[in-house]
Amino acid sequence: MCKKSYAIACLLIVLSLLLAACGEAAPAVTETAAPADTEEPAAPADTEEPAEPVDTEEPAGTEEPADPNALPRDQTLYFNGQQWGAVVGWNPYSNNNNNAMAIAQQDNARVIMFETPYLYNMLDGNMYPLLADGDYTWNEDRTEITFKIKPAAKWSDGTAVTADDVAYTWATHIKYETPTGASNKDYIEDIVAVDPQTVVVKAKLDEEGKAVNPLLVSAYLSTNYVIQKAWTETLEERVGGDATELLADTAEDVVYSGPYGKYFADDTKVVYVRNDDYWGQDASMWGKLPAPKYLAHVIFKDNAAGTTALQAGEVDVSQQFNSNVQELWLDQGLPISTYLPEAPYGIGASLPTAFYNLESYGLDQIAVRKAIAIAVDYPTIIANAMTNQSATFEQVPRSLMNPTDGEQALYDHEAVADLQWVGNDIEGAQQLLDDAGITDTDGDGWREYNGQKLSYIATCPNGWSDWQAAIEVVAAAGKEIGIDITTNFPEWSVYQTVVTKSDAPLPEGYDIFMMWSDGAGPTQPWGRIRHLISSEFVGMASNWNGNWGQYSNPDADALIQAIPGETDPDKLKEMYTELVKIYLTDIPSFTLMYRPQSFHTVNESVWTNFPHEGDGTSPPVPPLDLTDGWSIAGLYNLTLVEQ
Repeated sequence: MCKKSYAIACLLIVLSLLLAACGEAAPAVTETAAPADTEEPAAPADTEEPAEPVDTEEPAGTEEPADPNALPRDQTLYFNGQQWGAVVGWNPYSNNNNNAMAIAQQDNARVIMFETPYLYNMLDGNMYPLLADGDYTWNEDRTEITFKIKPAAKWSDGTAVTADDVAYTWATHIKYETPTGASNKDYIEDIVAVDPQTVVVKAKLDEEGKAVNPLLVSAYLSTNYVIQKAWTETLEERVGGDATELLADTAEDVVYSGPYGKYFADDTKVVYVRNDDYWGQDASMWGKLPAPKYLAHVIFKDNAAGTTALQAGEVDVSQQFNSNVQELWLDQGLPISTYLPEAPYGIGASLPTAFYNLESYGLDQIAVRKAIAIAVDYPTIIANAMTNQSATFEQVPRSLMNPTDGEQALYDHEAVADLQWVGNDIEGAQQLLDDAGITDTDGDGWREYNGQKLSYIATCPNGWSDWQAAIEVVAAAGKEIGIDITTNFPEWSVYQTVVTKSDAPLPEGYDIFMMWSDGAGPTQPWGRIRHLISSEFVGMASNWNGNWGQYSNPDADALIQAIPGETDPDKLKEMYTELVKIYLTDIPSFTLMYRPQSFHTVNESVWTNFPHEGDGTSPPVPPLDLTDGWSIAGLYNLTLVEQ
């Protein structure tokens, strides 16, 4: 693997972030969940099993091996870390599929099965046409986007992908109030088909006739799937036009445009099979088929089981946290590598965060929230929970920004230095609580607020070992300062249904809980800040966006609303600095570590030529596991290891 410095990889992201700050039109793709707010995230979703056995019928035009549980190893690319629990459905309109590899509409949309007009590349900040034919264009007033559909683009049933499919997809989202429709209707007025190949996206306008949020309008093009009109009409007829039934339909008959479709799924694995008639082998796109015939994901019980399989060569691409990953090649001599050859081994982009339930007793007090946050031993989290696969808070002081130079340059560090903390400040936390009159009055070792003991439960999903280790450190900090914090690790299938329901109070056991943040993207850090603290997500029945603790601050909301229309770099820096001040003062949540956009560890026992830093690919292929955004280009570069 090339030994170029980590700084080069970060610089590529910096360029994309600077484009975003300047309001560049072409690459303006937004954060993880803005235009696809309640679609499935990169992390796994609901693991509820389907009521009926999952159909294992293979799509037409593919050749079925004798046993779907014994796939040809030299034709199969195995994954871990994306699918946790059995697949529920295949419905691209729904957010309850738990079909993590096939359905994830996000900054870098997952496109092995369903496709977007454009693919975003986190390494160079550009958008590349997929279903679209060439670049999109804004009109002079920046109120409408126009793009065309590739003539070669076809559905899995052999019919052409058209502008009507794009327009009808939008109309369906609006008609049935899908999560995608609900999260975009305030920014997009309409999407229309001018002719069979030409699409016009019309922005929602403010009172001055300007686009309400041009960033989110352009973002729709790379984060949301195009779904076949004819199949959608079949779905509508099947559910009798009922919106609830439409979203609940498992869509076993779904038509798709991507290179892979459903082959097999049960509670042990999910397998996708290549459509050898895939339109993308046309010269206007990839010019060939992706190398693996099958993409398979065994459902492991936890990270430890996934790591064991990776070591044994049973996993080729690992999107999970592998503790002390460097030992796999340095100590064990295995043909395993990461995108970056040295620590932190991946491109730091997202901020796993502990959210406070602001309705829990005592957590409405800033003194309590801050005391817990500054007492946490972050160096231990980074050294142990992350095994140094994260920058430290000494290296990158906490704010609302990720560790890349581009985002770090967008706020005034000196203006907020007195608000930042590096952690393990037990004396400072104790003094803070004492000054607020939150003391132990009955001598049992625990502090009380207004006569009631401060006792909390800190929660994260079971099996997510790095998160669990981090939450244990949070609990330990509480005990050091006289606040009783215990831990709880429910299964993800339970956890996600609780945390993402923002129209009701969080139940007992969710006083402090971990969730992710946005990663790198051309609208960042705006999108991440929006998702961390915007009150627009409070009260949502299905909230995959953020602000899960339901924080509300009108001043923060006003700044978040103003930033997308601002192009002056100096004014943007002032606005971002003020948002950092608000966040570090109110502390509605606190970041525990910096984390890669995706973990991307590969075993080259069977397949080789995976993306890595300095591999010479042009455009560069990002380390997003060959499934997300431009990362899917890596599937076309793979070759088998010579035996």
